[in-house]
Amino acid sequence: MFKQLQEINARPAAFEHYTAEALWTDEYTSSRMLEYHLDGSVDISSRKTEFIDRSVDFIISRFGLESGKQVADFGCGPGLYTSRLARSGAAVTGIDFSGRSIQYARESARRQELNIEYVQANYLEFESSERFDLITLIMCDFCALCPDRRQKLLDKIKGLLKPGGAVLLDVYSLNAFDKREELCSFAPGLLGGFWSPEAYYGFLNTFKYERELVVLDKYTILEESRTRTIYNWLQYFDRDSLRMEIEARGLVVDQFLADVAGAVFDPGSDEFAVVARRR
Repeated sequence: MFKQLQEINARPAAFEHYTAEALWTDEYTSSRMLEYHLDGSVDISSRKTEFIDRSVDFIISRFGLESGKQVADFGCGPGLYTSRLARSGAAVTGIDFSGRSIQYARESARRQELNIEYVQANYLEFESSERFDLITLIMCDFCALCPDRRQKLLDKIKGLLKPGGAVLLDVYSLNAFDKREELCSFAPGLLGGFWSPEAYYGFLNTFKYERELVVLDKYTILEESRTRTIYNWLQYFDRDSLRMEIEARGLVVDQFLADVAGAVFDPGSDEFAVVARRR
């Protein structure tokens, strides 16, 4: 037991382990994540409904979305953005590696008679003959990727954009990083039974990496038949560090915003958004 507790509380190197897909593809946790996606009153898997509506109005106006425009939403979930964007007349593609979310999105599009292409895939591996006027990556997904994966993603985006095409994404700021604290907690059924329908014990270790500006929430879930560890990494940025990453991959930063709903950049905010374009 002592050795197991040492392993549970051990601090890995930054981005040493990567388990993001396990969270979204596990049969039970993916169903819980979908519940949160569809609860428009909370900011957990998706933004609140009111924010999504404002955000879509801004995106359609800011990027002139209309018939003939091509849009891809990376990490589209159950289609909360794609379904709204499709009503602008743009041709919309949604990509997500959660089969449960993609199934819901496809059924929703069919009910609403919306012409949306949904692809179940890791967007880092997504390939298409289409070239897009706009690619979106919303809910700070960019922050969950290690530096190598972020480079791969930006290269992917650049290759999929039309000349002059844009990407819109949001990130967590250094203000948010400063508010994070290291902690260790334990509870039976941690997070209200989120991790399993069976009885389990859950440990949460939060580690801050001051030099890398990274935070890890490390969840260790002990069930009768198995033990799992889920690593939830988040990278934090300021405008300079984000600009450097983006422009190093051949994209040009066009504008910084407070959020993906178009609010004016606020240096005191916990998040911010960026518009970048292909040269």
